Amino acid sequence: MPPNHRQLLEMYRKMVTIRNFTWRACQESAAGNIPVAVPANVGEEGSAVGVCAALRRDDRITSTHRSLGHAIAKGVDIKLIMAELFGRSNGCCGGKGGTMHIADFSVGMLGANGIVGGGLPIAAGAALAAQMDGGDGVAAAFFGDGASNEGTFHSTLNLAAIWKLPIVFVCENNGWAINVPASYALSVEDVSVRAVAYGIPGLTVDGTDVLAVYEVMEQAVARARSGDGPTLIECKNYRWNTSSPVGEAEARGGLRDPVLAFRERLLAEGISDAAAVGNIEKGVEVAVGEAVAFAAAGPVPGIADALADVFAA
Repeated sequence: MPPNHRQLLEMYRKMVTIRNFTWRACQESAAGNIPVAVPANVGEEGSAVGVCAALRRDDRITSTHRSLGHAIAKGVDIKLIMAELFGRSNGCCGGKGGTMHIADFSVGMLGANGIVGGGLPIAAGAALAAQMDGGDGVAAAFFGDGASNEGTFHSTLNLAAIWKLPIVFVCENNGWAINVPASYALSVEDVSVRAVAYGIPGLTVDGTDVLAVYEVMEQAVARARSGDGPTLIECKNYRWNTSSPVGEAEARGGLRDPVLAFRERLLAEGISDAAAVGNIEKGVEVAVGEAVAFAAAGPVPGIADALADVFAA
């Protein structure tokens, strides 16, 4: 079912939030307020929002070390994320997870993972739990093109196919695994064709088109909820360097800025007007500023917090 007017504007708000939050987090890192570099995914807002818009709050996702977009798209409070980046105890993981381990189980965000491909089997576990519960819950695993060469990718897809787990595998293929080009490291042009080996559907979609991503994700989720098993979706993206100016995506290879492209579509199709879109953008700017203020004022974890959350009660 196509998204309604309210959903479309909410998708745009989340895309703008991801973009602004990420830029601001990188600036705070450069200023020393965030103690480490921020693994950003600027340019991949369309895939994050398109995927999560097709999921319910109680559906679960796992992420990569570039998790900010996925966390925001799934509904994690940006104040709690920023506080986590600042290393504050009022962050979503108590200030001890940092940039690569954002998690919030209350909205189905099972966590980022600094290990390449590490989130795939965790998502399969969540899908198995949903299946055993007897409901129609779904899990989704985000990963990059480099992770599709890892053993966890192949073993997880194989097991998910055998057990018909309600899971969607989402590869964000930006053409590079850190500094290794996909053209060198992958045996295939499209990661999605690897689905054939496991007898499941594989689809490649323009990751800069949020509605195209939403459409294929909605189909995959429906398949999973009905008990027909997993789907592999490949989103072709272009991730920008955080020092790059807005618009670099179009300057390099003609690829589109997903945020700008969706904004133009909302206006061209009469879904919204410039005033309403501008209000969304201003609201996001205020919200991100409030998140930074919240984080800066937050308490630093104490020595007594070092062993908290390490062992189960």
